[in-house]
Amino acid sequence: MSGASGEEFSVVVLASDLGVDARSLLTPSERRQASAGDGEVWHDCPSYLGDEDFSDLDALQAFRVEGADRSGCRILRVVGKFFPAQIISGERLRRYVFHKIQSELPEGPFCIVYMHSTVQSGDNNPGMSVLRWIYQDLPPDCKERLRVVYFLHPGLRSRLAIATLGRFFLSGGLYWKIKYVSRLQYLWEDIKKGEVEIPEFVQRHDEVLEHRPLTDYGIEPDPLHLTEVPSLGYSLGRYEDKWSSRDYY
Repeated sequence: MSGASGEEFSVVVLASDLGVDARSLLTPSERRQASAGDGEVWHDCPSYLGDEDFSDLDALQAFRVEGADRSGCRILRVVGKFFPAQIISGERLRRYVFHKIQSELPEGPFCIVYMHSTVQSGDNNPGMSVLRWIYQDLPPDCKERLRVVYFLHPGLRSRLAIATLGRFFLSGGLYWKIKYVSRLQYLWEDIKKGEVEIPEFVQRHDEVLEHRPLTDYGIEPDPLHLTEVPSLGYSLGRYEDKWSSRDYY
């Protein structure tokens, strides 16, 4: 074809479904530039590495990084009673956990000390499916670095739930990392005192369980605390000798 200026040019039309390498139509210099860019690797930035503000969740003190256990694993302390599950979505909890691990536990083995003391299922429990979802979304290296989950003060209901539903809803790797700890004195076998802060209400709950061990199994032996009421003796015997006998006709 010829244009108004008398210069000739050609038009090449390619169908979109033809497997033609478009680089064959480039000039040598353009080919070199395209080849130089072939080594570039693009990565998607995870959503949990954003600049989201988690100051409100930090103020709750539900998740806090503290000392280390006797094996040298850093401790991520989780206090279930401090977590308001009804007002925090599972998605935001997931982003917060990822942020906490990436910013404060970037490398090395770590463990979780979860305090289940006086937790109410409807108020403080995000749900087993949410926990499974969070664990499965963790990067593989984070799963590998998590060595053990110390489950302090597990109740009968939580034991049964994990023993039955946990096998299906929790990943196998997480399920076998859970270690039940019924008393604080047993926790000190794996963690030195002072390495993790124990809230006062957790200590009081531990004292209650120490005096009423059946509470671990959902049995309250004296719910009305009748054993604490002083016994009342009958005083009728003291006046028996003063009663005069009467004859009835």
